[in-house]
Amino acid sequence: MTAMSDWVAGARPRTLWTSVTPVAVGTAAAIAVDGFRLLIALLALGVAMALQIASNYANDYSDGVRGTDMDRVGPDRLVATGKATPTAVKRAAFLFFGIGALLGLWLVVVAGQWWWLIVGALAIIAAWTYTGSSRPYGYDGWGEVSVFVFFGLVAVLGTMVAQAAQITWWAVVAAAGVGFSSVAMLMINNIRDLDTDALTRKRTLAVRLGPVRARRAFLGVMMAPVLCAIIVAFAHPWALLATLTALPSLLIGLSVRGPLEGRALAPIFAATSAVGLAYGILLAVGIAI
Repeated sequence: MTAMSDWVAGARPRTLWTSVTPVAVGTAAAIAVDGFRLLIALLALGVAMALQIASNYANDYSDGVRGTDMDRVGPDRLVATGKATPTAVKRAAFLFFGIGALLGLWLVVVAGQWWWLIVGALAIIAAWTYTGSSRPYGYDGWGEVSVFVFFGLVAVLGTMVAQAAQITWWAVVAAAGVGFSSVAMLMINNIRDLDTDALTRKRTLAVRLGPVRARRAFLGVMMAPVLCAIIVAFAHPWALLATLTALPSLLIGLSVRGPLEGRALAPIFAATSAVGLAYGILLAVGIAI
């Protein structure tokens, strides 16, 4: 029987900030235009977290049954290690997809914006087909694009428009900054797993670019959120708080260009996560002030 601690680990709690910060920034944007609605903010947070947990379980299941996690460098997966059966993990994914869908329906009813049902459906499809389906797009190097769109643009702007019924130019830039932070998480994960992914024909963006160019691209992605914060500051000067992450982001990006590989990149993954969380919080506070 799978222990509760294994299920918690399988949900990958260290990555859940990527669903929290977009909602925080989107809510801050709503506050800035006097459109804050607490219930919608809480529902948006519930939807985001449920769909991310569902996506993590779905990836665990799909990669596990394909055998691409057998020589995994990162944290253990449920299916690959035999800690849970593929069927059980698939059911867990569907359970959280269902929770996200129900919360999303509640959100749509409260906000009165029914067209968001289409966006929600697309988010669920994107989460499942990332590694699921016969042609998973995550295996063709499109994962970073999906993360940028759904964990950045859609999550931030969706949260704002659901509350305030409007979108501003600076909110789009803020959403891009949050999206780049999430992309950085995926990139360092894929750089860490580059060798094993290449062996299993999982052609992530890191595999496609190769080790040298992937590491250079990672540095650029780490610094992109800082630039976005500076641009947002033209409308909300306190958004410059987020530039406090500039030096850590630079150091992390430069460290990856060194000889570190595989498990040695684990501290870099943790640092990238911490900086991404700090960036999102500081940007949200700066916009809301």
